[in-house]
Amino acid sequence: MQPRLVMVSGGARGLGAAIVRRCLADGHRVSVGVRKPEAVREAFGDAVGAYRFDADAPETAAEWVAATTADMGAPDALVNNAGILKMVDFTRGTEDDLDDLFNVNVKGPFRLIRAALPALKASGRGRVINIASTDAKRYRDASTSLGYVMTKQALLAMTHAVRFAGWDEGLRGTALCPGAIDTDMIDGIPGVTPKAERLQPDDVAEIVSMLLKLPNQASVPEIVANTRLESSV
Repeated sequence: MQPRLVMVSGGARGLGAAIVRRCLADGHRVSVGVRKPEAVREAFGDAVGAYRFDADAPETAAEWVAATTADMGAPDALVNNAGILKMVDFTRGTEDDLDDLFNVNVKGPFRLIRAALPALKASGRGRVINIASTDAKRYRDASTSLGYVMTKQALLAMTHAVRFAGWDEGLRGTALCPGAIDTDMIDGIPGVTPKAERLQPDDVAEIVSMLLKLPNQASVPEIVANTRLESSV
């Protein structure tokens, strides 16, 4: 495996930090985009590039890609990890909450892919890994956030579009759809998978590692790692 320059959004803690650690262990160089780059420097020191990326500030997507390219070279891979969860359905939440979900979970990855696309195609082995969810594959029940489900299903569609955007140039996209991950994001939410049965961030990072190792001939459009027994996922 040739090492890559991997951009990871939301890599200061939780799953994102686990992905960054695994990428570094695999010999990749990593550029991390977060709202507060100082948090990345505290976690990783000079081992990674730390840049500002904030889905609420649309211009930071292109700025992060440009700064990474100027400082570290053109990226070979983009991991869209940053995401939020708010409880929104027909009776809960507000339209502002729904807008926040779409801005972070859909528009953020869209802007980053758009900005990084020329470099990823030029790489000849470009990769986009979008951290989706089992919610991208189905609507489970009324305990879930419909707004969150909608955004993750949009992210799944976006992933398939990536493959068509650069197939001949070696660009491959994967929607990684894990079940509940043991991070702060889901603590205290009714109906969530019990803590002992959740995926660990390092387990999901292992899947990212595998996807980054695969050659162009092994395209994996979707990969599901469920924590529940379900007939359709």
